[in-house]
Amino acid sequence: MQPGDLLDLDVTDVAHAGVFVARHEGRVIFVEGAIPGERVRAVLTDTSKSAFWRADVVDVRDASPHRVPHVWAAADVAVPPADRPGGADFGHVELAHQRELKKRVLDDALTRFGGLGGFPTTISPADAETPEALRWRTRVSLHVDDAGRVGPFAARSHRVVPVPDLPLATAEIEEVARSLDGFGPGRVDLVQPADGRVRVIVRPDAPRPVRDDEATGRRSDPARAARSAGRGRRSPGRSSRASRPSRPPEDPTAREVVTERVGDRRFLVDAGGFWQVHRLAAQTLTGAVRAALETGGGVDPTAHHLDLYGGVGLFAAAIAEAGGPATRVTTVESDARATEHAGANLAEWVGARAETARADRYLATLAAHAGASERGRLARGVVLLDPPRAGAGREVVERVAGLSPASIVYVACDPVALARDLGTFRGHGYEPLRIDAFDLFPHSHHVEAVAVLAPTR
Repeated sequence: MQPGDLLDLDVTDVAHAGVFVARHEGRVIFVEGAIPGERVRAVLTDTSKSAFWRADVVDVRDASPHRVPHVWAAADVAVPPADRPGGADFGHVELAHQRELKKRVLDDALTRFGGLGGFPTTISPADAETPEALRWRTRVSLHVDDAGRVGPFAARSHRVVPVPDLPLATAEIEEVARSLDGFGPGRVDLVQPADGRVRVIVRPDAPRPVRDDEATGRRSDPARAARSAGRGRRSPGRSSRASRPSRPPEDPTAREVVTERVGDRRFLVDAGGFWQVHRLAAQTLTGAVRAALETGGGVDPTAHHLDLYGGVGLFAAAIAEAGGPATRVTTVESDARATEHAGANLAEWVGARAETARADRYLATLAAHAGASERGRLARGVVLLDPPRAGAGREVVERVAGLSPASIVYVACDPVALARDLGTFRGHGYEPLRIDAFDLFPHSHHVEAVAVLAPTR
């Protein structure tokens, strides 16, 4: 069989990454747009791998009682699969059942990759989430193709799909998105910080190399040249077969310093820097981290605590608040601008420091140079990790365990990466005391989790 062929399939389970499981003649097929228990007609989209194929639902023959009209009409099963935007792969599932499916994926990952079968987990909505769980995105990335079309990418592709609405985004971002026009190929980020004003950050693609015929004016295409430079025209370049694309200049809006709020506390962050996408996520995760710190035995004000992958210091502030005004906490982040903001955000704590470094390199240096007294402070401390989607990885986990901290708090945005890292921690004598998951990306397959671990010896 080949892409484009149709199959009638019985969907039996949910898998990681927003797809559902069916089988055809013994072969696993990952189906998008289904729900376990349904019989669907699906079109094959990828048959290149021997281990599994991929398919998209085009018709529901026997619907699940948990199927609802898609929250984003542009992504509904009635739309041809190639034209459905990505980012809302659970939007056809009743909200409560979405959370059951996410918990199933988390529990399966903990069993298979962490050896934690049967470990109790919970999954909760964001604090004060609306019943329909729409209008939560305060940061949206749209794309611009060579024809100037603006929109999200189609699911699992890099093809721009113009859409009439963005129901997961705030109303203000949706309104600004409708007016976007006149951009060259690249990306446009829409950011709405706590002040409510939407920033538009233009990120044009790097211009392609200039051919000799373009440099000398033969068969030139002014429209294409203008588009490839973002807004406006491309400046004349030299004639050279070895011409290489240069990095486009950064939109100064990306470095505008904006203020985000968590309760009464303010955090400075670049408009184009990292901050939680859901309008309630920072508040919800801060509360979860505080609960995890208490479960792990609290924060010793005489110890040295670490906040790895610390961004602008959101969780370092939670550690410092729990420990008191003299708390010694070091936040480690590879992005220098974020570290600069972290230093300002943590200025009220005399023992707080912000270091610009990769987590693995920082830990290696710390292990090489820490004396006995410092190791004692680290052993009484908390290590918090908030790694990217790929997880912290074996090297970082082993180095953290080598410091013998009193407790470890792990904030995860991918259940499989979390489970793998927990499995490594368990091999070094740390066991989870509690794992709480949060639905901070409603109508998508993504889920956040906060785990707290303590040594068993």
